[in-house]
Amino acid sequence: MSERVSNRVFDSVNMILLAVFVLLCLAPFFHIIAISFSSNRAVTSGEVTLFPVEFSLQAYQSVFSDSSMIRSLGFTIMLTLLTTVLCMVMTMIAAYPLTKKKLKGRKVFMFIIIVTMFFSGGIIPEYILVKDLNLLNTIWSLVLPGLISPFYLIILISFFNGIPESLEEAAEIDGTSQIGTMLRIILPLSLPVIATLSLFYAVGRWNGFQDTLLYITKEELYPLQLKLYQLVQNNMITDLTRNEGPAAGVRATTESLKAASVVFATVPILVVYPWLQRYFVSGVMLGAVKG
Repeated sequence: MSERVSNRVFDSVNMILLAVFVLLCLAPFFHIIAISFSSNRAVTSGEVTLFPVEFSLQAYQSVFSDSSMIRSLGFTIMLTLLTTVLCMVMTMIAAYPLTKKKLKGRKVFMFIIIVTMFFSGGIIPEYILVKDLNLLNTIWSLVLPGLISPFYLIILISFFNGIPESLEEAAEIDGTSQIGTMLRIILPLSLPVIATLSLFYAVGRWNGFQDTLLYITKEELYPLQLKLYQLVQNNMITDLTRNEGPAAGVRATTESLKAASVVFATVPILVVYPWLQRYFVSGVMLGAVKG
C-alpha cells in the first residue's frame, strides 16, 4: 500500500512540475498574442500581461492589408515545401547506399560526412561559391547550400540499418531493382522517421533568414522571417504606420504590429505540427536506437 501511495505521489509531483514547465514555455507566446490583440494605449502603459487589454484587431488589419507580408507568406510556404521535399529526397538517396556494407569507400564517405558536422569553410567561402554559381538573388541560393544535414543523414542511416536485410533479399529474389526496393520496401517502413526529419527540415527552413541576408537583395524573394527580422530588429514599419499619427501613437502601433507579425509568422508552422506529432517521438527514437 505504501509503495502504491509513493508512486501516486511521484506521478502527481511529475505532473505538477511538467505543467509548470509547460506554462513557463507558453507564457511568452501568450504574452505576444495578448499584445497583438490589445490597444495602443494598453501596450504603451504596460498593462498587457497574458490577456488582451482593450481588445483590438488594428494590428492584424494592418498586417493582412500589407501586400508584401502576404507575398512573403506565400513565398515562404513555397520555399519551405520545396526545400523539405528536396532535402528528404537527397537525404534518402544518400542514406540508402551508405547502409550497404559492400559499397566501396563506405567508411571514407562516412568519415567525410561526420567531419562536416564539426568543421565548415565559413560564411565567406560559402558566399563566394554561391556567387560563382550565379545563384545570388535566386530561390536556389536558399535551397541548395543546406540540401543535406549530416546529422539527419546519420539518423536516417541508423534507421535503415535496423530494417531486416531479409526483406531486401526477398525483393531482390523477386527481381526488384535497388531503386524499386527503396521505394516499395524501405520507404513505407520509414514513414515515422521520414515524417520527423521532414518536420525538422521544414522548421529549419521556415525559421531561417540569415542566408537571405547574404544572398538575396530582391524584396520579392524575402521570406517571412526576414521581414519579421527587419521589423523587430531595425524597427522598420514602412507603409504600415507611415500615416498613423503622432510619434507616440506610431510607437504603440509598432509594438502591436511586431507582436501581430510574430504570430502571423509562427502560426502556419504550428498548424503543421499536429499532423506529424504522432510520428515525432517514434521517429526520433527509432532513428537513434536502431543500428
